[in-house]
Amino acid sequence: MRFMILVKATAESEAGVMPEESLIGAMAEYHDQLAKAGVLLDASGLQPTSKGWRIRYSGDGRRAVTDGPFTESKELVAGYTVIQVRSRQEALEWSRRFPAPHGEGVAAEIEVRQMFELEDFDPNAAVEKFRAIGVGTQPVQ
Repeated sequence: MRFMILVKATAESEAGVMPEESLIGAMAEYHDQLAKAGVLLDASGLQPTSKGWRIRYSGDGRRAVTDGPFTESKELVAGYTVIQVRSRQEALEWSRRFPAPHGEGVAAEIEVRQMFELEDFDPNAAVEKFRAIGVGTQPVQ
């Protein structure tokens, strides 16, 4: 079972304010523990939305590109960690240990979402194509 831990953005992260060294250290320690347990698949912070864009799909097939920044910072993601564990309970235990994402004493929120696995879909040619390129097929270590 794969889970993504999403770190919600703040006005500071959207302004490009870099985390303090103590927070980077706490995150490094946490991710080192995940790696040593064999459950860490990926993790990264994200640049502010001022360096990104959105693509909106209309019902008639057109696509519209909108450059950032985007205003609703509470709905934005500042970073993520992807883990692969054996159960929802194990994912909950790891996520409870996640360091305060914007520093101790700073209000923040993380969201944890289970990712789809190829086995969740009915077998078909499209699913097999994903399997052939190695998407969604990482075994638990």
